[in-house]
Amino acid sequence: MLMLDIIKAFAVGGLLCAAAQVLIDKTAVTPAKILTGFVILGVILGAAGVFKPLAEFAGAGVMVPLMGFGNALAEGVRKAVTEQGAIGILTGGITACAGGITAAIVFSFAAALVTKSKEK
Repeated sequence: MLMLDIIKAFAVGGLLCAAAQVLIDKTAVTPAKILTGFVILGVILGAAGVFKPLAEFAGAGVMVPLMGFGNALAEGVRKAVTEQGAIGILTGGITACAGGITAAIVFSFAAALVTKSKEK
């Protein structure tokens, strides 16, 4: 069963990344807008109730291309609003994604320490 999960993740993630590459190659859409679009798509799919079944099917194939981050932000806000009220709008997303954001900062700093920057 593990190999089937890997194949599903690779296929779905590959399709998402291929779609992004087509947008980069064939349109004037910038990579930053595409990445932002993936985050927003994760929020929309989560709100529509589609993200969770898709994530159960494709696993990391959906979670890695930033859609998982968008969904985590939205879920964090939804949970915080339920528990804390309106203040959860401001705190929920950051609380839900704090571990991932911290890891990104720490690993980026570590990479900066062990590599040499180049002038352009």
